[in-house]
Amino acid sequence: MEQEFKSTLLENAVKEFAKLPGIGRKTALRLVLYLLRQEEASATQFGEAIIKLRKEIRYCHVCHNISESDTCPICSDPRRDSATVCVVENVRDVMSIEATGQHHGLYHVLGGLISPMDGIGPADIEIDSLVARVAAGGIREVILALAATMEGDTTNFYIFRRLAPYDVKITILARGVSVGNEIEYTDELTLGRSIAQRIPFSDTFSKDE
Repeated sequence: MEQEFKSTLLENAVKEFAKLPGIGRKTALRLVLYLLRQEEASATQFGEAIIKLRKEIRYCHVCHNISESDTCPICSDPRRDSATVCVVENVRDVMSIEATGQHHGLYHVLGGLISPMDGIGPADIEIDSLVARVAAGGIREVILALAATMEGDTTNFYIFRRLAPYDVKITILARGVSVGNEIEYTDELTLGRSIAQRIPFSDTFSKDE
């Protein structure tokens, strides 16, 4: 039986925490009670940080990574290789790849994967803006660093077809990343090797295709 609280304030706080991914009602209650035990200034600082994050965070107009300005620190860093763009599903994947230290180029965050079963098509993610970046020139290689899943492979192939008219090298992570794995859950060593040993995407086609 679900526990009910006499305090409406407590109940409302628990309900909000329980909306977070991976947070059940019991964990939400534990977090709320923890905050209640803290000094008021500490709890206020926590709340203000969340509000400030939601109000002021932006998405880079170039790569769609999270940013505090119109252009993210990676895109605006002159030391990065602007001719190499790594295509990822989400912001978490950018963080995972950056942690390997193996990619020194730029990124392009799709914001999802093509998934007809979930009603997500090419127009629902940032593929057109990727094509526009390549069409503008200056990009020599596009690295497809998407999950080794059916949705990831479908998205890879669609992007490959869209970029076919342009003079750009298209590579994919070496399959050190196990089939079915998502980038963010792959250990740094394996992910780093997969980036360093990436192969042409066309090499992944069977001979019968």
